[in-house]
Amino acid sequence: MSLEEFLYNLHFNIDKAVPAEWEVDWDDAPLSYKLYLGLPAIPLSLEVPLTLEGREAFSKLDLYGIGHFLWYVFGITQFCESVNSLDAEMDFMQSHRRFVPSGGALYPNELYIYLKLENVPAGVYHYDVAHHRLVLLREGNFDSYISRALCNQCHISDCFGTVFVSTMFWKNYFKYNDFSYRLQGLDAGVLIGQLLEVAKRFGLASGVYFQFLDRAINHLLGLSEQEESVYAVIPLSVEPTSNFADEIDTDAAFSSTDLCQELPAIQPVHDAQSRSVLEYQALTKMNEASMMETTRSFRQIKVEGNFECEGEAVALPHVKRMSYDLAEVCRKRFSPDIDFVLGKVSQLQLATLLKEAMDSFSYRNDLDGLDQKEHEPRVSLYCCLYHIEGIPDGAYRYDRSAHALRRIQSGDFRLLLQSGLSGSNVNMFQIPLCLHVGGSKDYFKTELGYRGYRIQQMEAGMLVQRILLAASALDMGGHPLLGFAPKLCDEIYNMGRQGKTSLIQIPIGPYRQRPWLRGNLHS
Repeated sequence: MSLEEFLYNLHFNIDKAVPAEWEVDWDDAPLSYKLYLGLPAIPLSLEVPLTLEGREAFSKLDLYGIGHFLWYVFGITQFCESVNSLDAEMDFMQSHRRFVPSGGALYPNELYIYLKLENVPAGVYHYDVAHHRLVLLREGNFDSYISRALCNQCHISDCFGTVFVSTMFWKNYFKYNDFSYRLQGLDAGVLIGQLLEVAKRFGLASGVYFQFLDRAINHLLGLSEQEESVYAVIPLSVEPTSNFADEIDTDAAFSSTDLCQELPAIQPVHDAQSRSVLEYQALTKMNEASMMETTRSFRQIKVEGNFECEGEAVALPHVKRMSYDLAEVCRKRFSPDIDFVLGKVSQLQLATLLKEAMDSFSYRNDLDGLDQKEHEPRVSLYCCLYHIEGIPDGAYRYDRSAHALRRIQSGDFRLLLQSGLSGSNVNMFQIPLCLHVGGSKDYFKTELGYRGYRIQQMEAGMLVQRILLAASALDMGGHPLLGFAPKLCDEIYNMGRQGKTSLIQIPIGPYRQRPWLRGNLHS
């Protein structure tokens, strides 16, 4: 199977991405977190603040603060137990939840951080979520190494830390087979979106690098590329300095081979729990094809073509950016399925949700450079509305520049959307607002190659997290879905003529509480 066919099936033929005979061996499932063995560890404070409101920006970050930061980004926050009422044997389902959603609650991503703090050895650490501690992988100062791996686009020496978001392929391949590749990019994006939102509350400057020398960064962390690879690099600073260059300096060429020779290889031992790990050749092949070997291949992208002016405009009420306690919103965030209950959604709620999601999505990154606010986002929002106060039922595109809806088609699309679902756990007739994240159908392959696909999935995930947080702040729930029919949704929104496609579907609306046992791991 070609890589193009593989990616096409991930999006348009999900059934081909998961073999019909595939059986999940739950008895040999991997851990949802990585455990390193026999390495020095630094415990982090368990006295996590229960609110992020009224915090003063750090003038200097310490280990106490970094522990709180990491916990709100990716720490284990909840133990849940529910019963599958459709199962005659009353099957109990248990999971360790975090503030970010994940497909099947499997959390295929891991966090690593390069730290330079007082009273802590400078070096590269793994965030051990199971014990809320940092595990030292490699001690030393690696400012120059990381800077060159990013083509000197960031002043790493001005940053107290640099976060690396990786993906462990087996952690959700064991359940989803090849379809896990799509999930892994989305999950990484949701995690990045949460990290950027938490960084704002901590007064930290941040930015996302999607382009870096993969093998050099994996070598620094001691990762085996057959089982895990870094997807994004995120420097953090207490100073609001510009970490990004206007343009990539193509004359400053570095290669992974050269950098890897500067550091000895490390192979830290970790526990994956699974006794039997199957091969996932398609995933490793895609990862190999997406890697960057030299900084000469780095690119910046200017998005052309603005279709927001097309279609009849439906004005939305003027609203300000939302102000909410991120800690509280994270605690009450809920992904309903059968729990949705059709209720009235006001024009003001809709306007607030759409504006907050798109405005909060703006972020520093290496694809846009310094002038990211002048660029069109590479992902956009579409919605099917039903029974929204003062707005006719129909399919719309959100025009963020005019803060208006552009009507594409009129009508009630709930039956059509229901027919496109592969599962039966969401009743679309209970959904007043169904959002779709749209993106380029060719995922900027010309500029970014196959790496463009995973970047697109990450950006979609980042926007999804902003949508879910805004919905939670408005006392509504959102349930991201990949088991939908993209071709059908593309037709609803006439996306084909724009060269776009639907990346993910998010039903949003009021919901009733679910009968489950839920224990928060904080008080």
